[in-house]
Amino acid sequence: MDSVFKSEERKAIEKQMGLTVINREQVAAAVIGKDKIIRDIQEFLDVMASIHYYFNAEGLAVHEESLGEKFFDLKTGYAGDVLQKLSNYNMKMAVIGEFGKYKSKSLQDFIYECNQGNCVCFKSDEEDALSALFQK
Repeated sequence: MDSVFKSEERKAIEKQMGLTVINREQVAAAVIGKDKIIRDIQEFLDVMASIHYYFNAEGLAVHEESLGEKFFDLKTGYAGDVLQKLSNYNMKMAVIGEFGKYKSKSLQDFIYECNQGNCVCFKSDEEDALSALFQK
């Protein structure tokens, strides 16, 4: 993967953004650290655009803690906004967490339907999330 940024510059950007970039078979995906909180759709869009610009990343792995409760309350529309941005910019996302604790049937149905497609998936660990992101 070609990049205008040198290795040390890339590491500094990763640290500043609170993420780690993983490269496999010439495809890059960013893993957002659990401590990084994405508060709203504009911040999500900023993260998505930055990882694409700086790392040419095609995928994003996000811990459920980073998305906050608002994402998992479908009535807020936040999850729908996130999916729309992912679709518009042709980017994949894997959400990492334990989702059985959410009792909402509509949320469980949403998770199930997302896992049937190839844009967004919900996985219990980081390795499964990355495998899904790197799947062609």
